[in-house]
Amino acid sequence: MKIALISVHGCPVVRAGEKDTGGMNVYLLETAKEFARRGICVDVFTRTHDLADPEVVELEPGARVIHVASGPPETEKNDVFPLLDDFSSKISAYTNFYGLGYDMVWSHYWLSGLVGLQLSNEWSVPHVTSSHTLAELKSRAVQGELEHSERDRSEHRIMSEVDSIVVWSQSERESLADIYQVPLRKTVVIPPGVDSDRFSPGARLEARAKLGLNGDKMVLFVGRLERLKGVDVLLSAMAMMQDPADARLVIVGGAENSPERRVLADHAAQLGISDRVQFHAAVDHDDLIHYYRAADVCALPSYYESFGLAALEASACGTPVVASEVGGLPEIVKDGRTGYLVKWRAPGPFVDKLERILQDDEQREEMGRAARQRGLELSWERSVDGLQAHFESLIHHPALAGCGAAAG
Repeated sequence: MKIALISVHGCPVVRAGEKDTGGMNVYLLETAKEFARRGICVDVFTRTHDLADPEVVELEPGARVIHVASGPPETEKNDVFPLLDDFSSKISAYTNFYGLGYDMVWSHYWLSGLVGLQLSNEWSVPHVTSSHTLAELKSRAVQGELEHSERDRSEHRIMSEVDSIVVWSQSERESLADIYQVPLRKTVVIPPGVDSDRFSPGARLEARAKLGLNGDKMVLFVGRLERLKGVDVLLSAMAMMQDPADARLVIVGGAENSPERRVLADHAAQLGISDRVQFHAAVDHDDLIHYYRAADVCALPSYYESFGLAALEASACGTPVVASEVGGLPEIVKDGRTGYLVKWRAPGPFVDKLERILQDDEQREEMGRAARQRGLELSWERSVDGLQAHFESLIHHPALAGCGAAAG
């Protein structure tokens, strides 16, 4: 099996947590590598995001990223739409030049879905898509979220025309049926995974020392800094705690001088908790492990979350999670066992759940052990088992050519 993976704006080799990057980038990287270990070739086609990057980057023997020069590298995600025809035609030219053939197209996000429709038709191969986020669900979660004018119409078209849709949770599957009238037979639930060898429990004090943190109780947030993530709710919750002096919030994500960080830092100042909030720019996965291990609890107060890989990574490290009961988060967080789910995105309920964990060492340790077990249950191997079986069921004819040694 040979897969052409289309990800117009999300590149697997860009560090997660920076602008327009996150769980999707991790998902692309880990699934591509796991497929390659099974002898299944994956070529990830994405826009060139840095002129210094080589055209071809090998992720694993048999899996590689192919950067397509389509428009200026600094083009914002919402400005990429006019470049899609150019992006598609350059992929076609590249594959024709090197004699590449694929058994299927797997697209990610609506921009890539449009490209996938064009290429799958041109190559006469099945097209599977994964949305990651949906405009209608985002607008329902947070009023005033601005989206590209073409997005909603395009998502309806993609859902109608693709052969199959891989979703991460039963909640997303039901939303597609309700909002987009997608037949249930067209969707399959295959959750992402986590590298439980890399993300594993470790000594909390040692991790804190490595990060230069003091002995305070530590609440951790990991993710992009955007309104949808609900970090403002978490800041307000920290300000409302009964005994806040020994609790510290560490926020990991975003760029150091980003406008989003400045907004959140100003909000913390207005709440009078600046001395108990630390901001850290997005870090590599190997460094992120230390933050998860150092934390007493990881909080995800998201208004909308298709899955929530940060919750799964924290769980694998043995750290309880308090998260909004939205999207795919209930697939990870088992309420009262591995952490808590909060039905309302308001500070009060988060205060209650966070304080329960921070003030009860025995409960925190018990939840941490259960969280680790949940992390072990959701591996990348298990996720790709499901993807491989599903993809093979859609493929009728082998590709004429493989993902050969194209120049890079």
